[in-house]
Amino acid sequence: MSDTTEKCLGDLGERGIQEHVLRPRYGGTEGFGDDSALLGAVNAPSELVATTDSCPTPLVNLLREPDLYHAGWLLATINLSDLAAAGAEPLGLVVNYTLPKSTTVGAFERLLDGVDDCCAAHDTKVVGGDIRDGAVTQLTATAIGRCVPGSRLRRSGAVAGDRLLLVGSPGYLWAAALLETGQATLPEPGRSDVWERACRPMAQLKAGRLLAASGLARAAMDVSDGLFATVRTLCEANGLGASVAEECTLDERPASVARQCGLTPFALAQTWGDWGLVVAVRAEDVEVATKTLREEGVATQEIGTLTSGGELTRGTTPWQGIAQERFSASSWHGGELSTLITDVLGVPA
Repeated sequence: MSDTTEKCLGDLGERGIQEHVLRPRYGGTEGFGDDSALLGAVNAPSELVATTDSCPTPLVNLLREPDLYHAGWLLATINLSDLAAAGAEPLGLVVNYTLPKSTTVGAFERLLDGVDDCCAAHDTKVVGGDIRDGAVTQLTATAIGRCVPGSRLRRSGAVAGDRLLLVGSPGYLWAAALLETGQATLPEPGRSDVWERACRPMAQLKAGRLLAASGLARAAMDVSDGLFATVRTLCEANGLGASVAEECTLDERPASVARQCGLTPFALAQTWGDWGLVVAVRAEDVEVATKTLREEGVATQEIGTLTSGGELTRGTTPWQGIAQERFSASSWHGGELSTLITDVLGVPA
C-alpha cells in the first residue's frame, strides 16, 4: 500500500489500521493480535500492582500547536508515575484509544510515538490494547508493575514527626507556560531545555524503587494534582496534619522565570505537571534518603513535617494552596490558557 500518512483512520478501517500501522510497530510483541496481553514470566517472588488513568489535554498543546505526541507521552507518564509512587518496576502498559474517524494516520502515529518513546525512556513497553472510533478523543492506559513482596509503598503508614521529601525537579511545566506567553524570557539553550522538560516529564520510577527497597519511605504519593492536594491527601490517609516550609528550591532556569514574574519559587513548585513524588520518611532517615537519591541523579529536598493535628500550615499560617480536583470548579481538562495561567499562578497571560 502507498504511504498512508495523510489518510484518515476512517479510510483504513480497523483491519487496515491493524495491518498498516499497528502490526509494523508491535508485531514483534509476543501475543500481538490476541485478546489479552502477555507480560512474561516473573522469576523472582513479586507482588503485582496495577493502575489505570486517562490523559487530559496537555498544557503544552495549548501553548503551541496541538500534537498527539505530547498526549501519548503524558498518557504513559501519568500511569507510570503511579507505579513510581508504589515503588514498583513496570512490566508493561496496556492502552485504549478512542479516536475520531477523521484522525489522520500521521497524527495517530505521533500518538503512538509519544507513548512508545516515553515507555522506552522508562525501560518498559506497550504490551497490548484496544482502539475504537468515537466523536471525541479519549486516551486511557493501564500500567502493570511488580514489587518485592511487602515493600509496596502506600499513602498510609506515616506518623507524626515524619519528614516530607519532595522528589524530583518541580516548576518546569508552568515555567514553560510563562515563557510561551511572554511573561518571562530565557536565552537559548535554556528556553528550549525548559520546553523539552515540560513536554517530556519523567516518572520517578528509580526513586520509588530505591525508597521501597531500602525501607526508607513510610508513605508516598505522586504529585498529580499539585503539591497542596498531594500533602493534604497524605495527611488525610494518615489522620495527620502538616507544617510545610515557606520556601523551596527550584532549578536555576525555572527559578529565573519565577523571579522575572514576581513569583516565589514555592508558587511554581506547588503546581502540577512535573510528576514528582512526596515521600514521608523518619526524621533520622532524611539525610540518608536524600543522599541516596541525589547519588542517583534525583533531585530531593525536605519540605515539611507531619504533625499530630489535622491542620495544614505553611510557616506559621494556614496553607490553602492550589489544587486541580475532578468534578469540581477547579477541575482542568484543557480550557482557556489566559484564565488557566491566572487561576494557577495569579499571572495574567
